[in-house]
Amino acid sequence: MSMASPLRSLSRAVAAAALAFSVALAPVTAQAQEGLSLIRDTEIEAILLKDSDPILRAAGIDPSRIDILLIGSKELNAFAAPGTMGVFTGLILESENPNQLQGVIAHEVGHLAAGHSARSGEMQQAGMRPFLLTMGLGVLAAFAGAGDAAVALMGSAGQFGTLAALGYSREQEGRADQAGLGLLDKAGISGRGLVEFFDKFRFQEVFQEARRYAYFRSHPLSSDRIERLRSKAETLPDYDKVDSEEALAEHAIMKAKLQGFINPQRALIDYSEKDDSYPARYARAIAYYQTKDPDRAIRMIDELLLEQPENPYLWELKGQILFEFARAPEAEAPQRKSVELMPEAPLLRINLGQTLIALNDAAKLEEGIAELRKALTQENDNAVAWRLLAEAYDRSGDDGRARLATAEYNFHIGDEQQARVFAMRAREMLTKDTPEWRRATDIVLTSDPSREDLRELAQEGAIRRGQIR
Repeated sequence: MSMASPLRSLSRAVAAAALAFSVALAPVTAQAQEGLSLIRDTEIEAILLKDSDPILRAAGIDPSRIDILLIGSKELNAFAAPGTMGVFTGLILESENPNQLQGVIAHEVGHLAAGHSARSGEMQQAGMRPFLLTMGLGVLAAFAGAGDAAVALMGSAGQFGTLAALGYSREQEGRADQAGLGLLDKAGISGRGLVEFFDKFRFQEVFQEARRYAYFRSHPLSSDRIERLRSKAETLPDYDKVDSEEALAEHAIMKAKLQGFINPQRALIDYSEKDDSYPARYARAIAYYQTKDPDRAIRMIDELLLEQPENPYLWELKGQILFEFARAPEAEAPQRKSVELMPEAPLLRINLGQTLIALNDAAKLEEGIAELRKALTQENDNAVAWRLLAEAYDRSGDDGRARLATAEYNFHIGDEQQARVFAMRAREMLTKDTPEWRRATDIVLTSDPSREDLRELAQEGAIRRGQIR
């Protein structure tokens, strides 16, 4: 789900003609990808990073080098591969506290630290990294409205059940359990949550293979394994350590937010009007927004803002609702506030830039371009930001930069042919030897250029003739 703050479905975003940011992508190839979504959300990503950061550091892994994928699915699943960790919304919603979620994360990082992902034949056969890359490209193509490309890309990614092919032997499971406990111990985190979570799903071992959660098909449970895990965990010094009030509050907020976006009708039941807690009111506000009652949602958010006026995520949510319901002029102020409160969050800037370029105002258009460019200094591979920037440059009459931004967009969704075509067009309109012109040339050279393209570049001195093969 590519790009930016609170969650929403691709089909809804496309139907509303609103480029989403925190997109929960509806399946383009419904049969192969039913129920799958890739999600971006600044608030949830921050909580997951906080949960995983000490565990990754304990494993000697730089958290900045790990992409945490939030995958929208009812499945209870998680996985780790070199450079990537995936956490399913089903896993988050089933976890009762941060410690349980951290336990599963530690187990997965334990697999990664032990090299199981890199060595296992199942992992190589599944081709997780190519799979995730291809799926991500399909997601971005779908988001951009390139339906044919999306179907081809996502279809080629194979059934999402491929994740189940990341199977481990019971021996590897035991080693990952011990490695995970070691990481938790090193990070000063209790191992109780990992034991509790596995014990909670002990009943899965009596199910037939097809009826088990995918996670427990690839990570088989057994009573002996759980008891060995418990025996070891209880000997560690932090076993009785409990989650902080802050961590518990953040976990509750994350679950409430996910439930409100993904299961709004259920959220209105689970978080009833009798519950006056912040997570419950947050969930209800999101659920009313998702069930197309924006005025009620805005009223609830305004009430929350009276209590938490410095909460950037509430301002972000208010702006998103107003924008999606065709009230872009009203969306500007709350989105500005969200960026003011969290200037280092690129997804919030993208939301603001999107709104500014939607306004019929030349000055706002230029400001929107500036916001998008700032966001791209932090997330240069954000394809949606490039698409919005292309639209903005086109409106401002800057044809060369518009085509370069379109080339960047196609480059980052993996459409080499269109990236090359638009980069060549950009080069014709941009001033030679400027940074933009050189970037367009780079895109051509890295997008499987034809011999004709290379000859043209060589003739104008952009490359040496010896580079043509």
